[in-house]
Amino acid sequence: MDDDTAGTARHTGQGHDVREFFASRAHDWDARFPDDGPAYEAGVAAMELRAGDRVLDAGCGTGRALPALRAAVGAGGAVLGADLTPEMLAAAVRAGRGRLASLVLADVHRLPLPDAALDAVFAAGLLSHLSEPGAGLAELARTVRPGGRLALFHPVGRAALAARKGRPLTPDDLRAEPNLRPLLARSGWDLVRYVDEDARYLAMAVRQGA
Repeated sequence: MDDDTAGTARHTGQGHDVREFFASRAHDWDARFPDDGPAYEAGVAAMELRAGDRVLDAGCGTGRALPALRAAVGAGGAVLGADLTPEMLAAAVRAGRGRLASLVLADVHRLPLPDAALDAVFAAGLLSHLSEPGAGLAELARTVRPGGRLALFHPVGRAALAARKGRPLTPDDLRAEPNLRPLLARSGWDLVRYVDEDARYLAMAVRQGA
């Protein structure tokens, strides 16, 4: 689920709705967004990962962020891609991205990882597809060491995305800074950077407890 394309992907907030939505689109997902590569590279670069870091691409979809994540952490680092939809992971493998990371079929609300196992999490278009956003963010916090980073990313900003889909921005949008900051704080994160412009959306947070 590496792109927030429509609120319809979360009809009732249940995981099977997300899987169904993305399963039917996995075969041509990359072709729909052929120009997003540089935006993903810039989003990963903003995380300032180091060689040897352990990083999760949460809701990795077809794995468009995996090349940049692997390049950032090097051969000695660990890259994990987790997604709820088997068809999206299969598309990642067909694209050759399975060689860059360990791919796992998993729900972000229940990750098969021990506490503090990661240095960072990259999540593209994830927040809108979480059935329980607070619980999902708290689960990501559980898996990241104190001081580790979370990047909530999208290759276009909220206004541009809403215009693309012909729907208005609403005050209850979780990605808006006034809503996101307290949500992250309750979930174990401190928001340290917020960018919402036509060319990208990036909310960077640090794991509390450092």
